[in-house]
Amino acid sequence: MAASLRCFLRSGKRAVLVAVRRGFHSSSPAAVQVTVRDALNQAMDEELERDERVFLLGEEVAQYDGAYKVSRGLWKKYGDKRIIDTPISEMGFAGIAVGAAMAGLRPICEFMTFNFSMQAIDQVINSAAKTYYMSAGLQSVPIVFRGPNGASAGVAAQHSQCFAAVFLENELMYGVPFEVSDESQSKDFTIPIGKAKVERQSHITLVSHSRFVGHCLDAAAVLAKEGVDCEVINLRTIRPMDVECIEGSVMKTNHLVTVEGGWPQFGVGAEICARIMEPAFNFLDAPVTRVTGVDIPMPYAKILEENSLPQVKDIIFSVKKTLNV
Repeated sequence: MAASLRCFLRSGKRAVLVAVRRGFHSSSPAAVQVTVRDALNQAMDEELERDERVFLLGEEVAQYDGAYKVSRGLWKKYGDKRIIDTPISEMGFAGIAVGAAMAGLRPICEFMTFNFSMQAIDQVINSAAKTYYMSAGLQSVPIVFRGPNGASAGVAAQHSQCFAAVFLENELMYGVPFEVSDESQSKDFTIPIGKAKVERQSHITLVSHSRFVGHCLDAAAVLAKEGVDCEVINLRTIRPMDVECIEGSVMKTNHLVTVEGGWPQFGVGAEICARIMEPAFNFLDAPVTRVTGVDIPMPYAKILEENSLPQVKDIIFSVKKTLNV
């Protein structure tokens, strides 16, 4: 997580990255565990210290330490000029951030929830995302928009939506610890944007991102006891998407299940299906199966909320259906 955000801040390139659970990291044994919240905090702290052009702005990011405490301690360390509390005006402070980026600074613009980034969509899309292209590469906009995304718990439709854009962190994962290697603790360690990670290998391909990678691994553990081995691909970034990794896996396993928390129509799984049809269609022994959220606004009642999102049992059912077992 920290390495991914560092890579975003330093590249200044447009890309889509999602916060992912890395408790299943398979490199050298880790000495410590770090929560997603602390990893994000560490990444921002390192970049603020490394580059004086970097600053953070958003609602309650300074004196309150952030709504989810992701920016804890940064205001005390860097002061008012670099950790900036804003009014509740997403369009306003997003515009300030975009203008600052055009002027040569490197802002981190935090939305308290990405549901409310829609208030600033003109700044995000028309001002930030398009300017580099429209200026023929003469005007870059090195900016990071970040904040909680996806379905949370007990906050209903207003605060539960999955966006495939910018740098997004699943709200329920802030307190989830994951093992980190000594290598990843280096301030210069980064993860390449656009490269997926194969978490485990075998007979059927499961592709997911963010929180639901963990669900896939849990489902794979259950299925393994029944003699069904799953190859789990952690996308890590959505745009760019590591299509080659997915293609290679499908050509090997001949089966594909995609898992995501967002709605089915125009979702990540739909894009994966479209992208692998031409190169890998003849390798598929069964139709691709998509496991998604239900196509409704998020309910408030807990039992309805749970049934609106993919669960481990849904992934297990879809794998067995795809394999006809």
